[in-house]
Amino acid sequence: MTPRDAALADLQARIGTRFGPSAWIEVDQTMIDRFAEVTKDDQFIHIDPERAAQTPLGGTIAHGFLTLSLASRFDYDCFEDLPGQSMGINYGFDRLRFLAPVRPGQRVRGQFTLKRAEARGEDGLMRTVTLEIEIDGADKPALVADWHALILF
Repeated sequence: MTPRDAALADLQARIGTRFGPSAWIEVDQTMIDRFAEVTKDDQFIHIDPERAAQTPLGGTIAHGFLTLSLASRFDYDCFEDLPGQSMGINYGFDRLRFLAPVRPGQRVRGQFTLKRAEARGEDGLMRTVTLEIEIDGADKPALVADWHALILF
C-alpha cells in the first residue's frame, strides 16, 4: 500500500472526527490596521474607532478575511503532516459564512471536523474539513466554512 493510500484509508475511517481546538490568537487593533494596510482595505469600520463607534457595530471590527486568514495557523496547530506527505496546498472554500464580527481584543481559535477524503490522481488526496472559527466567550462563531486541501505525496 502506498503512503497516499494508507493516509487516505486512515482519513476515511476518521470522517466526522473533530480536530482541535487550536491555540487562541488575540486580534488587536494593531493587527487589524496592519491587515488593512497590506490588503488596501481601509474601510472605516476596521480602522477608525471613533467613526465606527457611531455605527450599530459600536466600534471597529476585524476584516472577515483577516479572521479567515488565521485558518492556516489553526490548521498547523490541529493537523500534522501525513506519513509520506510532501506538501499541502490550499484548494479553496465552499459555503463560507461570516456569522459574527471579531472585535479588537477578542481571541479566536479554530476547530475542524473531517468531512471527506478522496483520492486525487496517483499521488494526491483531497481533504475536506468544516472549519469553525470561534470567538472566546461568544455565542456564535466568527465564521464557518468547508475547506479543501490538496495533499501531495
